[in-house]
Amino acid sequence: MRRKLVIGDIHGGLRALHQVMERAKVSKDDTLIFLGDYVDGWSESPQVIDCLLDLDSKQECVFIRGNHDDLLLDWLTGNTKNFDETMWYHHGGEATVLAYANVSEATKQLHIDFLKSLKNYFLDDQNRLFIHAGFTNMNGIHYEYFPKLFYWDRTLWETALSLDKALPKYSLHYPKRLTLYDEVYIGHTPVTRINETVPIQKACVWNIDTGAAFKGPLTILDVETKEFWQSEPLNNLYFNEKGRN
Repeated sequence: MRRKLVIGDIHGGLRALHQVMERAKVSKDDTLIFLGDYVDGWSESPQVIDCLLDLDSKQECVFIRGNHDDLLLDWLTGNTKNFDETMWYHHGGEATVLAYANVSEATKQLHIDFLKSLKNYFLDDQNRLFIHAGFTNMNGIHYEYFPKLFYWDRTLWETALSLDKALPKYSLHYPKRLTLYDEVYIGHTPVTRINETVPIQKACVWNIDTGAAFKGPLTILDVETKEFWQSEPLNNLYFNEKGRN
């Protein structure tokens, strides 16, 4: 049976990706939608990208751009005048820089091409939006003035999180952004911030980032059935590393 599976933020945790794909029994018939942030955190960021490129050669994959992927692209291409490298180091970049010290120039170029090819979002034929962080324009993704917000925004999730459940969708006070798409799948803001480690739905928004950069597991979710599978917590799989903790 063909499944559409969505995968949360990996953050260099290749062991978790292998483990959770095994647990979900991913087959070549499944479509895999990755929500971004493949890098920065654990020590295997280059190997994660190699794995994704390999998967892409075998089955249907959609790769969304995360903010950390964009930062890595800037660093690999020497475009660092617009971002604070010190801050990037503190948020997982250091592990990535160390890992790339052992990567050939040819492989780096393949990774640059991959990072450039990432999508800002994916809207499927059932009006389900897959995006790393969110969007801010009240009329939706096609009207966003600042495309970087697709992978930096936190207001969509905060709005969904704070919404009064009793407020009817037809109310003039109901956030218009939460009426445009049947479902929105995001990563970016770990649910561990609200003391959760499983996918959380608020209004139409499903947050699949279960904190793999920190002490949470990596998650794969079946878009149709909402069944999900998780790896071990990443700090258990990389017990001799600090990740972003």
